[in-house]
Amino acid sequence: MTIFRKPGRPRGTAALAVTAILALTATACGDDGSGVAGESGAEGSGKGTITFWDNNGGVRTDVWKEIIKDFEQAHPDIKVDYVGVAATEAQSKYDTAIQGGGLPDVGGIGAAMLAGISAQGALEPLDGRLKDSALDGRLNTRMVKSVRSAAGGKRLYTVPMHATNGVLYYRTDLFKAAGLPAPTTWSAFYKAAEKLTDKGANKFGYTIRGGAGSIAQALDAMYGQSGITSFWKADGLHTTVNDPKNVAALEKYVALYKKNTPAADINNDFTKMVAQWDSGEIGMLNHNMGSYQDHVKALGTKKFRGIPNPTLDDGTRVMVSNPVDGLGLFKSGKNKAAAWKFIEFAASHEANSKWSESAGTVPANLEAAEDEWVQKSETTKLGAEALNSDSTKIVDLPYHLPDWNTLSKADNEPAFQKVLLGKTTPKAFLDSLADQFNVAQAEWKQQDK
Repeated sequence: MTIFRKPGRPRGTAALAVTAILALTATACGDDGSGVAGESGAEGSGKGTITFWDNNGGVRTDVWKEIIKDFEQAHPDIKVDYVGVAATEAQSKYDTAIQGGGLPDVGGIGAAMLAGISAQGALEPLDGRLKDSALDGRLNTRMVKSVRSAAGGKRLYTVPMHATNGVLYYRTDLFKAAGLPAPTTWSAFYKAAEKLTDKGANKFGYTIRGGAGSIAQALDAMYGQSGITSFWKADGLHTTVNDPKNVAALEKYVALYKKNTPAADINNDFTKMVAQWDSGEIGMLNHNMGSYQDHVKALGTKKFRGIPNPTLDDGTRVMVSNPVDGLGLFKSGKNKAAAWKFIEFAASHEANSKWSESAGTVPANLEAAEDEWVQKSETTKLGAEALNSDSTKIVDLPYHLPDWNTLSKADNEPAFQKVLLGKTTPKAFLDSLADQFNVAQAEWKQQDK
């Protein structure tokens, strides 16, 4: 497992400490019959019991249980043991099982976790299986490319299930009352944030993500405004994160905090941010398609819209990539034939459509993406069009770095909070972030030779 070395932190010490923690945790977790990373399992009979880990347990448990029920009816000789893992715990649970045993046969894996898991030899390459499958040619090529790239670009380790992208949700009722146009451009966005704010009445134009998950959202706002279309400079070794245009964009974005946003936003993760927007009188919220159904439950369909992130005034839209979720087949599994049948079923037209409709995301299955519900769901339809449009420029975030999760979360979320509080300048924050990404990229390039 690659551990990011901050300046001055000895790599060996950090690695030993994490290994010790993982070993202790693995002892408490037990083993479900699968092996550890790198151990080769068996193709098996294609019958019997397999274990599936849902990496968004609790949120998507119900729809997965429906799909599992359908699968077991179609394959009565296979039983699927469902294990729901909270999204916030998925990375650590996989890491623990990789070190100490107990990996599932099949697991949900987001692109942001894929590099670290595949680098440890835990996953079975799927190129050959997909080529011989009925799924071949029926999956969105951009999503297939995305998950392949997240694992380093050489092999396919997950079958993509769905994708999402940045969505700007806005209260149509509040915009109409204020006489404001839809915030389709960044200029209109900032004007609306200002006009909809009335601190005395506890009304705000925007809610910003200051807690867990804040870095990726800030990057989306930065690149969307700067118009820079690549995370790396031409040399492929140095990031554009601290380009002067990105620095200026972040300065403008963080200036919204406490001026046009609630002060409580400093601790917002996505659940707090979504709940606050759904229950209060806040004009706009940046999230992704995954929260669409929450907004419908809270507000109905008449009081809000979810549109792609704003464009520049010239119509240019730049968005950062969102992790494509997929299903991985673990190398240590003892019944890979049955596990692969489950993956094929879950990514097929009907099952993939059912799952994506429940989440409001873009299905990976091309037939599912043409289903009626996609055409009727404006947020999903607009998102799919933006995602697949040649005029949309996508900045691919470096999910291929095993250090991505550490860099974009634990190591820098507290530093971003200091920026919001005015204790650190946006430039100093981005310079530090750039240094860390440059080191991680150089190390990855060296290891990938």
